[in-house]
Parts: sequence; structure tokens; C-alpha cells
Amino acid sequence: MRGTIDALRDAWTLAKPFWTGEERWSARWLLAVVVVLNLALVGMNVILTFWQRAFYNALEAKDWDAFIGLLFLGRTDPEDGFLPGFCLVAGLFILVAVFQLYLKQLLTIRWRRWLTEKLTAQWLHGRAYYRIALADPGTDNPDQRIAEDVDNFVTQNLSLGLGLMSSVVTLLSFVVVLWNLSGPVNVLNLPIPGYLVWVALLYSALGTWLTHLIGRRLVEVNFQRQRLEADFRYALIRVRENAEGIALHHGEATEERGLGQRFAVLVANWRQLMTVTKRLTFFTAGFGQVASIFPIVIAAPAFFAGRIPLGSLIQTSSAFGQVQGSLSWFVDNYTTLAEWRATVARLTGFRTAVAAAEAAEHGGPQVVAGPVPELQASGLELDLPDGRRLLADASLGVAPGEAVLITGASGSGKSTLFRALAGIWPFGRGQVAMPTGARALFLPQRPYLPLGTLRQVVCYPGHPEDFPEAAVRDAVTAAGLEHLLPRLDHPEAWDRQLSGGEQQRLAFARALLQRPDWLFLDEATASLDGPAEEQLYALLRQRLPNTAVVSIAHRPAVARFHDRAVRVEAGRLVPA
Repeated sequence: MRGTIDALRDAWTLAKPFWTGEERWSARWLLAVVVVLNLALVGMNVILTFWQRAFYNALEAKDWDAFIGLLFLGRTDPEDGFLPGFCLVAGLFILVAVFQLYLKQLLTIRWRRWLTEKLTAQWLHGRAYYRIALADPGTDNPDQRIAEDVDNFVTQNLSLGLGLMSSVVTLLSFVVVLWNLSGPVNVLNLPIPGYLVWVALLYSALGTWLTHLIGRRLVEVNFQRQRLEADFRYALIRVRENAEGIALHHGEATEERGLGQRFAVLVANWRQLMTVTKRLTFFTAGFGQVASIFPIVIAAPAFFAGRIPLGSLIQTSSAFGQVQGSLSWFVDNYTTLAEWRATVARLTGFRTAVAAAEAAEHGGPQVVAGPVPELQASGLELDLPDGRRLLADASLGVAPGEAVLITGASGSGKSTLFRALAGIWPFGRGQVAMPTGARALFLPQRPYLPLGTLRQVVCYPGHPEDFPEAAVRDAVTAAGLEHLLPRLDHPEAWDRQLSGGEQQRLAFARALLQRPDWLFLDEATASLDGPAEEQLYALLRQRLPNTAVVSIAHRPAVARFHDRAVRVEAGRLVPA
């Protein structure tokens, strides 16, 4: 029970902003219409129980006129007054059911769109996604949590919420009908009025208790299943994204073995789910089968004694089924409730990780803009996520238009310094001061090529409409990629279409186009041959004479394109 209360509180924390924020009025009106239509369906079910009584009584009495009237336009019944014909009720039922489903789907997609946008924005804000990836490996597969868990959360909330509401209204509507139909019964010489209501209550309470007892492990198993499914899908994506590297290493057998191991764990989890579900289904299927005949058996003695006609027997069975079904809502929805609790736990964990990342947004060296003449990094202390110190009390100054080369042994902290200068490294302290209004561009060894056209890739993170056509073409040509100009507006997976060297040339084209004040290069020409590397550096110095360049590189030939060099050595920055 405590876990359910916690899940409800977490679910409300996730859902509340949608129902109280900027979307609240349209969402509430849409929900209100869906609720009214749900209530209309319940009302028509009540009408149908009285129609069933009159219809089966007409069959028992072989009353043709009553049979035809109740089948089509309706008929006035001596006991119940006017009853509409089945065709009228069924036609209206279909119409209401269709629009109820349509509007519920509309509310579902609106809620999902809103929650997806909010979680995506929080994940990207302040580079929370980067901090989570570095420091919180327990928050697995954020893509799956945003794409699938949000969908499941919204769908399950509406399904369970509207279903519970319908069950409550159905219970309140039919319990009166069943009470009036069942009459009293003597137990130990004590008259028990409305005995069928008490029977339905006891039957459902017993079913609910046994269902929870049998199926309580479903929450944990479903939580693990969602994680393992996401892990396996991520491993498949890794193979797709690294197809060339795997092919060059002839690593197919290793990849197959790794995928097989991941899938074996998934299969083991699925077998656990099968075992728990089998036990639960044994009970729920039997529970449902007994429930279908149970009210007939209970009411049959009165029918055979001639105290009630066939129509009343059918109505009693139907009303008992509705009351018992409403009381057994927990039994019927136990599997969905288990999945819902797992979904809420994953989304809550994701939000907690994002909140922790946001709280640490100002951790690490800070980049500030101010009235300074040059880039001034001071008091830099850089740590690894496990707390080990990489760089201590480091300082660096770079004047406008100056070119500085940073060297050092592999693993000495050069790339971490690069990230600190970008303001994205969250472990350590210190300050990086930049002149107000200065524009910086960082080119890592593996350039990021977003999805879209080649023009969008070159202009990233800007927009293509911000740059003249001639400037885009000139930058691509100058970088040695003129053969790609005919495909400038082709949307393709460019990170798989282009070689490593072409990707790095494309990054240089981005720098030539955007003309930053400070340009940072982390092994940005490592995939190019020596002459090509020298050509691109010469092009930078020629085309961007006022741009300060900070490079991390190993090849000696690059040094001549820089004014001075700094070496990372023994956790210090020293002149080279």
C-alpha cells in the first residue's frame, strides 16, 4: 500500500503541471467532455439492463409485438415505462463510444506532446544531458524514458483513471438495481437485505486480495523489463552507428556474442514475467469464468421456484456482473497497474537525475563574459568524475588573433581543459573570462553532424537562413568539399556518408562560415594527412586573421601555424 501511495504522489507530481499550467483550460474541457461521454456509456448500460428484462420476458411470453417493438423503435413496458428499441440504443452507443475514443486519443497526444517537450527541455537545459552521461550511469537510456515511458505514462493514466471513474459510477448505478432485485435472505435466522450486493462485495474483495498476493512481483519485473529492452535496443543502435569500425575489425562474432548475452538477460527477465503472469492468469481467468455464471447460480432457485421471470433472471445476472466487475477493477487492471508503477518509477528517477544535474549546473569552472581584453583562464582545477585531480591551479591567457598550441601526453588532461574552456566540464573549479560579446566555436576530434541537409550541418548551430547562399558554398569549397555542393540540400545521415577526414573538413567549413572570435580545435585534423592538415591551418590563418585559435595537436608541423605553445605536464600548464 505504501508503494502505491508513493507512486500516486510521484504520478501527480509529473501530471500536475499539465493540468494546472498553460494548457489547463483546453485539457480540462477536453477531459470533461470525455468524462461526460463515459458517463453516457454507463447510463446506456443501465438502460440496457431494463431493456434486457423486458426483451427476455417478451421471449418467454412469446409476445411478438413486444419483441419487434423492443428490437427497433421501442415499446412502453408495464413495469419500466417506455423503453427505446435496441437499434436506437445501439446506434447511440456506437456514436458515443467512437467520439469518446477519438477525444481521449486527442487528449492523449496533447498531454504526451506537452510532457515530452517539458522533459526534453529540462534534459537539454544547462547541459543536464551531458552531466547525467558523465556522472549518473544509473539513469539508463534517457531516450527510452522520453520516447516510450512518457507515452506509457499518459496512456496508462487516462486508461486507468477513466476506467476507475467508470467503475465507480457503474457501481453506484447498478448497486441500487441489484439491491432491489436480490431481496432479503435469512442467514442464521437473520434477514440480510440485498444479499446479492454483499455476495458481489465479498467475491470481489477476495479476488482483489488474492490477485495482489499472486501478482505483486510484477512491478519489479516490469521495471527491469523496460530497462533491459532499452539496453538491448541501444546495443543494436551502437552496431548500426559503428558499422564501419566493426567491419574493419571483423568484429561480427564479438558483436553477435555481446548482443546474444544482452538478449539472454532480457529472455531471462521475460521468463520471470511469464511465470508471474501465468500464476496471475490462472487465478484471474478462473475468477472471470466463475463470475460469468455465479449470479445465475445464485438467482436460479428463485427462477425455478417461479418467483421471478426469465427477464428478471437475466437482469439480475447483468446487474451482478456490472457490480462485481466494478468492484473487481483492481483484479482486471492489476497487470496494467504494475506496468504503470514501473513507468512512474522510471520517469520519476529521470526527473530526479535531471534535477540533480540542474542543481550542479554551476559546478566546475565557470565561463563569464566581462570587460576583459582577452581570454583569461585562472585558478583552474580540473577533476575526473571519480575525484582524481587532472590539473591544478592552471592559468592561461589568449589575446585576440593569437594562436596557441596545447600539447601533452595522452591522458594528461588536454581534452578536459578544452571542455573546461567551453564551460561544460562539471568537475573542478576556476574561472574562464571572455570579452563581452565574443563568439566562440569548439571543434572536437569527432565533429557532430546533426540530422538534416548538408547545408544545415555546415550552418549548425545556426540556421541556414542566417547565412547567404554564396557564403555557404564558398566555405564548403574552401574546405575542399566542392564535390558535395550538388548535394547541399539533400537530407542524409552525413556522419555515415562521409569519411572521417571529410567530416573534419566539414567542421572547418563551419568555422570559415561562422567566423568566430575564438576558435578551439581538439585534434580537429587528426583524420587528415599532413599536407591536408597544413593546408587547412593555413586557410584558417588567411581567412580568419582576427580569430584567436587554441589548438590541441600532436604533429610538429602544426606548431608553425601558432604563435606559442603550452604543455600540460604533471598536472600543470607550462610553456613548451
